[in-house]
Amino acid sequence: MKKILMYIVFVIVLMITMPIVFTDNFSKTEQTSTQETTPTYEKADYGDLNTIRLLHQDTGQVEELDFDPYLYGVVSSEMPASYELEALRAQAVVARTYTIYKIVNGSKHENADICDSSLCCQAWISKENRLARWEENVREEYWNKIVDCVDSTSGRYVTYQGQPINAFFHSNSGGLTELPVNVWGGSYPYLQVVQTSGEEGYNGYSSEVEVSKDELIQKMLAKYPNFEIHFDEVNCIQILDLTESCRVKTMKIGNVSLSGVEARNIFGLKSAKFEFEIVENVVKFRVMGYGHGVGLSQNGSDVLAKQGMTYEQIIQHYYKDVEIK
Repeated sequence: MKKILMYIVFVIVLMITMPIVFTDNFSKTEQTSTQETTPTYEKADYGDLNTIRLLHQDTGQVEELDFDPYLYGVVSSEMPASYELEALRAQAVVARTYTIYKIVNGSKHENADICDSSLCCQAWISKENRLARWEENVREEYWNKIVDCVDSTSGRYVTYQGQPINAFFHSNSGGLTELPVNVWGGSYPYLQVVQTSGEEGYNGYSSEVEVSKDELIQKMLAKYPNFEIHFDEVNCIQILDLTESCRVKTMKIGNVSLSGVEARNIFGLKSAKFEFEIVENVVKFRVMGYGHGVGLSQNGSDVLAKQGMTYEQIIQHYYKDVEIK
C-alpha cells in the first residue's frame, strides 16, 4: 500500500513540475535567440552601377568600391553617427541619389564616377580613418549604425517624374532652405524654399566672423583690382536685396556690387544668410546657417527624426513632389 501511495505522489509531483521545466527552458531559448539576431537586409543589384570608381583628390588615385559599401564612407563622413537613425537613413538615400544623378548625367572626372571632396562632389572617408576619429567606446556602435542605415535602404533613391533628382544637401539651413537659382543660377521644380524649426539647437545655426578694415580691402582687391571704399561714408557697405529665404541676394561694398554668395566666399562665411556691423576698425558678420542652403538640411533632418518622422517623410519634406523608388 505504501509503495502505491509513494508512486501516486511521485506521478503528481512529476506532472506539476514538468510544465514548469519545459516552459522555463523554452523561454530561455527564445530569449537567447532574440538577443543573437541581427538585422539582415537584401542587397540591391545596381546593374552597371554596382561598382563605383572613386577619385581620391589628395592622391589622384582611383579606387573601385561596391555601391553600398562606398556609401558607408559617404554617410559616415557627411553626417554625425550620433544623429537619429531615420536622419541617417535619409542621408543614405540622398547620397545614393546624388551619386546616381552624377553618374547618369555625366561625371566631372575623366576616369572616375565621383570624387571624395565635398567641395566638388560629396565627402567620403575610409572605414579605417573613420574608426580612428571616433572614441574607442563608440566605434563599433557607430559603424554598425552607419551600415544599418545604408543596408536598410539599399537600392532606394529619389526621383522626380521618374528620373533621379540632383539631391543637394547641406548642414544647417538657418531656418529656411534656399532656391538653387540664387546659388548656382539653375532651377529644379523639386527644390523649393522649405522651413525647418529647431535647427537653432545645433552649432551650425549661428556664427560670427570679424574682418578688419584693412583685411576687407585686401580680400576685395584680390577679387576686384579696381576696388575702392571710403569707410567714412555712411553707406560704404549696404545689403541691397534679400532672397525669399532671407539670404543676401545682392550687396554693395565700396564701389563693387556682388552677390551674397560671393561675399560668403570672399570672407569665409558659413552661409550667405548674414547681417553686418561696422564697429571701429572691424566689420562684424553675424551669420545664420551653414552651407549653401539648398535641398536637405542635415541638422533639420535630425530635428524631424526626433519628432518621429521616417526617412521617407524627411526626404519628402525637403524635396517637393518626389517619389522614393
